[in-house]
Amino acid sequence: MTQLRTERPHGKPEPRLDRFFRISQRGSTIGREVRGGITTFVAMCYIVLLNPLILGASADITGARLSTEEVTTATALAAGVTTVLMGLVGNAPLALAAGLGVNGIVAFQLAPEMTWAQAFGLVVVEGFCIVLLAVSGVRERIINAIPAALKTAITVGIGLYIALVGLVSAGFVTRTPDAANSTVPVRMGTDGHLAGWPVVIFCVGLLLMIVLVSRAVPGAVLLSILTATVLAIVVNSVFDVEGWGLVEPTVPEHVVASPDFGLLGRIDLFGGFASAGVVTASVFLFTLVLSGFFDAMGTITGVSQEAGLVRDGKVEGMGRILVADGIGAVAGGLTGSSPNTVFLESAAGVGEGARTGLASVVTGGLFTATLFLTPLAAVVPAQAAAPALVVIGGMMMSQCRRIPWQDTDVVIPVFLIAALIPFTYSITNGIGAGLLAYVVIKLGRGKAREVGWLVGTLAAVFLAYFAVGALVG
Repeated sequence: MTQLRTERPHGKPEPRLDRFFRISQRGSTIGREVRGGITTFVAMCYIVLLNPLILGASADITGARLSTEEVTTATALAAGVTTVLMGLVGNAPLALAAGLGVNGIVAFQLAPEMTWAQAFGLVVVEGFCIVLLAVSGVRERIINAIPAALKTAITVGIGLYIALVGLVSAGFVTRTPDAANSTVPVRMGTDGHLAGWPVVIFCVGLLLMIVLVSRAVPGAVLLSILTATVLAIVVNSVFDVEGWGLVEPTVPEHVVASPDFGLLGRIDLFGGFASAGVVTASVFLFTLVLSGFFDAMGTITGVSQEAGLVRDGKVEGMGRILVADGIGAVAGGLTGSSPNTVFLESAAGVGEGARTGLASVVTGGLFTATLFLTPLAAVVPAQAAAPALVVIGGMMMSQCRRIPWQDTDVVIPVFLIAALIPFTYSITNGIGAGLLAYVVIKLGRGKAREVGWLVGTLAAVFLAYFAVGALVG
């Protein structure tokens, strides 16, 4: 039987790959999607090395620690599977991996109160909660209920956030050692000024990327990252430089490494409630769900808006995207890598032209390959990848033009969201503060009916979230 094929305007049949991912429909090409997928991977592959350091820095209630090999395998496996799933199901250029921040909750809050198996079991429970919210449509309704100006502020805040992350990871901005007794919490460079080859590599990469992006050179972001990486390897081999951070740019001695699947499926779903107590475990679960829910919501909204996937204030295919994201949290628990969520670095691929799930399939495929090629993940230093975050963060700031600055009801909430996301290193904190301020302003001006019960309920939930420390204490 002859299959029906979609015809292009000029009469030629549309390739199956193009038709499945709607590449031409979204104004992209297969080449752009592949470049975007590679760029996203290069920008976030550090998580394969960083996540084992975070989870390995803590011991569980029995004193047991996770091995680096097991967590490395778990991180790459979960990122590969969930990102491919996002591409196939959600058809969005969004990559998933073990969430930074939430992995700290697992390592430093959950593990000391229970065994690792119980901690990852609680992560699986959190994932099922998020999937249930997504499948039922509640999660999408919540996102759609948030005023458009506040959602735009989330995009702006994330732009500032990823730019700050890039500057900090490159060493261009550092924490003041005596921040508690200083009026300046952060500073430029290590001593108030820039010094050292790693920062030079970052600056060269950043300037190169700015020039290539401004000239609309195809593959600008990826070319800049690769060029900076090669330059870093050469400089490091000649001068034996220190201060690179997590990844030192050297040619690896071995290319292939064997994965260790020891953590796969090693979970105890409800044992954490017995070990930590029902109240404490419930508070942990509440924190995980809320952080995973709104961090992902903010990232999905911000990156999708930058990719042009928002129509009438709604993200195209949001229901499927949210389900894939929820499954990512479940997968993180099952593999032992902590909850997987959409990464901000997806914006780097979008900046390279990615508009569809094909880019995610490419990124996920590279993460899967990393299971056996872990040494190669240790080649790209933060100073080479960080310029992408700064440049894309700056581009996301252009969304400011969509904010109705003349509307006094939203100006302060918008400011709080945009400012607190980078200042507190938390998308959830920024969204929560902005929503609370929005509701308070509406109530104070006698406009309670404009709030809506859903936004009002969210405000109450965030009030409890900010008070959760008092509940635990």
